[in-house]
Amino acid sequence: MKTMDTGVPSRSVGIVTPQTAKFSEPVRLRGGAVMDAYELVYETYGRLNADRSNAVLVCHALNAAHHVAGRYADAPDNVGWWDNMVGPGKPVDTDHFFVIGVNNLGGCHGSTGPASVNPRTGKPWGADFPVVTVEDWVATQARLADHLGIRRFAAVMGGSLGAMQALAWTYLHPERVRHALVVACAPNLSAQNIAFNEVARQAIITDPDFHGGHYYGHDTRPTRGLRVARMIGHITYLSDDEMASKFGRHLKSGKLNYTFDPEFEIESYLRHQGGKFSEYFDANTYLRITKALDYFDPALDHGGSLAKALAPARAKFLVVSFTTDWRFSPQRSREIVKALLDNRCGVSYAEINAPHGHDAFLLEDPRYHGLVASYFDRIQRELAA
Repeated sequence: MKTMDTGVPSRSVGIVTPQTAKFSEPVRLRGGAVMDAYELVYETYGRLNADRSNAVLVCHALNAAHHVAGRYADAPDNVGWWDNMVGPGKPVDTDHFFVIGVNNLGGCHGSTGPASVNPRTGKPWGADFPVVTVEDWVATQARLADHLGIRRFAAVMGGSLGAMQALAWTYLHPERVRHALVVACAPNLSAQNIAFNEVARQAIITDPDFHGGHYYGHDTRPTRGLRVARMIGHITYLSDDEMASKFGRHLKSGKLNYTFDPEFEIESYLRHQGGKFSEYFDANTYLRITKALDYFDPALDHGGSLAKALAPARAKFLVVSFTTDWRFSPQRSREIVKALLDNRCGVSYAEINAPHGHDAFLLEDPRYHGLVASYFDRIQRELAA
């Protein structure tokens, strides 16, 4: 929970402290494996009201985790990944809502994952940690909600992979979601997206330091492979126009040096981002999260019909896409909207004209944030009625 700190901006939730929930009841994963016990690390912002009706679950995307907003006392530069969205007076206003961020099962930020100790062996799980899915994450998030005494969420929201989780909540636990905010999403990955993920995984798996996923016992990490994987990802998160605007063909030294060192600014940027990411993220987690992306396909068990898959949903929806997002294009969001309308669900849809590509869902676009703020004002009025 937050504490006061004069060094924190006034519209920030302030200093936050992660918490850990321990679960001893086994959970059967979609792939058939059973986790006998596990832990989830989470953070909360704001206050839960008396009837516990103002809770909002924020689901994270690939490289994020439970640290949604605020900062840490011992690391003031570590600002939450959606801090521009969540906080006092922000679109998700913590003066009115109780917001929860959770590091998903299989993660590398404190929740039980591949780097955790396997109680059966006394060694890190490594490659033996099971593959997890969006549905598995929703199941364990539901248990966290039970742990916190929250029967129904005012809203579940997320962008990208987080939006897939928000969507899954509406048909897996329809009675527990009042509203769903599905931002920069797709009902499944295209072949091109699966291809990008596979190239990223191969970069990791073929790194000599990977050791079949059991690199923890070799006192090494496949940082080279993870660095390349992150570089591939970054290319897909930005639009061509945004990359041209930021970097163009600008040279670091102002001239060609005819070497294989980074000469163009875009090369330097990608290497910097890849290097930074490889220092704090776990390669085995990256493999599993990209697989969860690949596997998400709610229509698969319904003869390819997304409308049938979403038929149990009772929530109201806000679906948002961005014009230059070529990874999860507006067309894919419109597929979700059509399926919801086929089921006569209440749905609002916005297509934001933004130049930033897929990363737009993380940025502070006034139209986008104004839309989310208005939607949460609506939720607040419903709760007050």
